[in-house]
Amino acid sequence: MSDTEFATEDAGPDEPTLFTLPLHLLPDRLDKVLARLLPQHSRSRLQTWIEDGHVQVDGAVGRIRTRVGPGARIQVWPQQAPEDLAFVPEPVDFLVVAESPDWIVVNKPAGLVTHPGAGNWHGTLLNGLLYRYPELQRVARAGIVHRLDKDTSGLLVVARTDLSQTALVRQLQARTVKREYCALVHGALSGQGVVEAPIGRDARVPVRMSADRPLAPKPAITHYAVQRVGHCGDQPVSEVLCRLETGRTHQIRVHMALLKHPLLGDALYGGRPIAGAMRQMLHARALSFQEPDTGQWQSFTAALPEDFCAVQKQLNWDES
Repeated sequence: MSDTEFATEDAGPDEPTLFTLPLHLLPDRLDKVLARLLPQHSRSRLQTWIEDGHVQVDGAVGRIRTRVGPGARIQVWPQQAPEDLAFVPEPVDFLVVAESPDWIVVNKPAGLVTHPGAGNWHGTLLNGLLYRYPELQRVARAGIVHRLDKDTSGLLVVARTDLSQTALVRQLQARTVKREYCALVHGALSGQGVVEAPIGRDARVPVRMSADRPLAPKPAITHYAVQRVGHCGDQPVSEVLCRLETGRTHQIRVHMALLKHPLLGDALYGGRPIAGAMRQMLHARALSFQEPDTGQWQSFTAALPEDFCAVQKQLNWDES
């Protein structure tokens, strides 16, 4: 049966679309029938509309498993997807370190999501950028070229034009953007080294990334250097500077956990909330990139936030 066999009545912008099913239609579940009526939408989205009461069958609120058949009249109030409503200006608190006509350097606080996504469609850095810099509506992803995890604080650069965004993305791809992080990790780590282990989605826990038999792994390289070692009671803790050569999701968190030295407070990768660490102890402290037009280097630093310093003060640092 083709879609043209359904009788459809067009509606105004705030009114439902009415479908009348043909008399020879075999009865089927409402969600399956809707999938044929509205093939431009995914089955899961249509099921959400049904569950939220935006679909009626013969005047009654439909259910996913409602059987519909010949002559049924189905009313559908199409709903915008969360992602369609996410790119809106909203007042969000964040610190601008520096800006030019081509870029903005932001010091993102811990707890702020960088970009809208599942479970965080509003109140993100992107929403705040659109509120403070309306011209970013004309730039893809509001100019965001790289991200920090929600509970990681520190520096990131945002492009103000399409040209500067392209240039900054190319620098990231060429691994010429310099990004340095300060981390507090479990255990007594020593010296310096390089972790070169591809990272992809964890096959068992979808919210985790992994370097142990990951799905669709991509190259990932982290350089680290231990600054000092201390203790919280009888538990050793190391302060480490990490420099990213690549920029995979959760890269430092995954690589430190791979070394058996997970970040303090990083429960997802085995860290514990000792010394008052209530989030992963990771801060993007330094950022350098080249001006998109002149190639001149721009370098910025951001002091450790208060919660990070408070954890440091709870630790007894060994004498060097």
